[in-house]
Amino acid sequence: MLNWDQLNSTCTNCRNCDLAGARTNIVIGRGNPSAPIMFIGEGPGEQEDMQGLPFVGPAGQLLDTLLEALKFKPDEYYIANVVKCRPPNNRVPNEEEAEKCLPYLRNQVSLIRPRIIVCLGSTAAKYVVARDIKITQIRGQWIERKKFWIMPTFHPAALLRDQSKKELLFKDIKEVKKKINQLESEESGG
Repeated sequence: MLNWDQLNSTCTNCRNCDLAGARTNIVIGRGNPSAPIMFIGEGPGEQEDMQGLPFVGPAGQLLDTLLEALKFKPDEYYIANVVKCRPPNNRVPNEEEAEKCLPYLRNQVSLIRPRIIVCLGSTAAKYVVARDIKITQIRGQWIERKKFWIMPTFHPAALLRDQSKKELLFKDIKEVKKKINQLESEESGG
């Protein structure tokens, strides 16, 4: 396992797929590197590629607003993506691109050791939960894995296209808040 400096350097120098050739910046993550909650999205968009940070465009602003509304503190979470470079025209990363980046994502999960992973959208759920799942079938359902809980839900960008999903995403993220409070209460003996 690489430490954070090694991971940043390795990602910055990565040329494992064609996405590296078109990127402006590598987009590794943002937030508390020892957070109890990790949000995982699909891949960087235009704003993310420009700034080198995930979820800073319209979908990210929506996510930040949602997290603020539900009283999440910035030190409670870390945000990353399956792929670290922007796919052309903001398309969904293909399987080869995702597979090449998965070791970096796994390394991030190992470093952060979150209690909860929130898969934002079908791409994240596909590579974190199972390849053959459909987000519409598993969203909002807790999945327990070895050392953490997984909550698959809609990507905030889906809300920008379809407002009817807003209530469901809000409900799912509210469940995440409830679960982390429960886990922390159990840990402290309460």
